[in-house]
Amino acid sequence: MSERENGTAAWHRRLHHTGHHELSEETAQTPGMRRYEAISGARNGSRKIWMGESRIGPGMVSGDHHHGEAETGIYVVAGQPVFVFLEDGEERRVQTGPGDYVYVPPYVPHREENPSDEPAVVVLARSTQEGIVVNLPSLRAEVPELDRIVAELTDER
Repeated sequence: MSERENGTAAWHRRLHHTGHHELSEETAQTPGMRRYEAISGARNGSRKIWMGESRIGPGMVSGDHHHGEAETGIYVVAGQPVFVFLEDGEERRVQTGPGDYVYVPPYVPHREENPSDEPAVVVLARSTQEGIVVNLPSLRAEVPELDRIVAELTDER
């Protein structure tokens, strides 16, 4: 194969399709919600993203958690999920509805709540190819990795 053919081979790899009925529950979980994996390194060979969905039943509240180094983008498909996090030591609530987007920065402790009487469904996209989930005892839990990250960011400036 010529150098040119080698260079364009990456342009001709196959696409991977995951049907809505093929989502996998074989991913990290948090009490009070169910995550389903659609795209990951293990399932599709992705190298830089993870995608899936989360479902929160009516009246459910998830456990507190964070997603490590991953940035998380959330798109609300159905329901009225509420995303809870701490700001200046106080709980803040982001109320959402279908069509809304939420960004969760790396290492930020948060939880999902569904105060409505209909299921909430959201699509998740993460900047890592693994579905990183670190379950916490509370939103105020220490996140040891965060001290190291802040120190590294401070040193870079």
